[in-house]
Amino acid sequence: MPKLNLNKRFFVVASIGIIFTLLVIYLSLTSGQYPLTVSETFRTLFGVDHIPNHELVIFGFRMPRIVIGVLVGLSLGVVGAVLQGVTKNSLADPGILGIQSGVGLTVVLYMFFVQGNVNEMSSLSIVGVSVWGWLGGVLATLLLFILSSHQGQLDPKRLILVGIALNSGFGALTLFISLKMDPKDFEMATVWLSGSIYSASWQQVLSMLPWVLLIIPLLVWKAPILNVLQLHDITIVGLGVRINRQRVLLVMGAVGLISASVIVSGSIAFVGLLAPHISRRLVGIHHQHIIPMSGIIGMILVVTGDWIGKAVFAPAELPVGIVISIIGVPYFIYLLMRNSRKVRA
Repeated sequence: MPKLNLNKRFFVVASIGIIFTLLVIYLSLTSGQYPLTVSETFRTLFGVDHIPNHELVIFGFRMPRIVIGVLVGLSLGVVGAVLQGVTKNSLADPGILGIQSGVGLTVVLYMFFVQGNVNEMSSLSIVGVSVWGWLGGVLATLLLFILSSHQGQLDPKRLILVGIALNSGFGALTLFISLKMDPKDFEMATVWLSGSIYSASWQQVLSMLPWVLLIIPLLVWKAPILNVLQLHDITIVGLGVRINRQRVLLVMGAVGLISASVIVSGSIAFVGLLAPHISRRLVGIHHQHIIPMSGIIGMILVVTGDWIGKAVFAPAELPVGIVISIIGVPYFIYLLMRNSRKVRA
């Protein structure tokens, strides 16, 4: 297909995705235990009315939650596309590689030893948990690199196997630490680890925004390198590309986004797995299109999952991670079956 047609197709599909995201954002703004009409919502948003209850509901509770959902979905979708490109494995995602679990472990350690109470974090504690989470992501990645290297080069196949092992190990340690918490903190930690953005705040938005603004443009800029990395290693070396350096740079960028996401939303599974697959079906195989489209699909998944969790199950709330897992598990099984058929063929 000519490049012009691919670009036009990407523009059309991306525009539809953004419009759909805005529609879900509108539904999330106007629905909930304190319903608001269309007029009340927009008059409050644009400062026409100054009703304290409406401003509290929109700017204090719903808007931070929506913005966090957008940023987390965007980040996890982009990370999934990058990791699948680096590993050349369509089943790779932040959870499978163990990076999310590494961040989750260090954040739970922070909750247990430092925070004392995981609810209503202050600005200072958000900075503290951000530093701990980032360190956890870096340490998990260093372990991943060391154990996945073969003769000084990252082995994409070994990367997946080591990631699965690290994910299991970190998950077991996280559960052990969680069981040592008092009942209230354990309950909150369990909800957070299952993937939840219900306690989002503007401080959390500010803590995540720099990572998104700095790293996502870098990863989009590196999209042509990801296209080259799909070739055989001998061919890549022949083209003059330093394979190991590029893989490390791309994975480290992904770690920053994963750490920032897990800190504010917990471990939301399957977004990084589903978004790239859907994107490839919609816009083709070029990473210049896959990466931004995966971000848009990730936004749709998280924002829609959060809206379903709070609207469909009201007055109770189902964490967004559980909603997406309900969708993701059958799709993951389908991908496994499809890949096994390809191997037998």
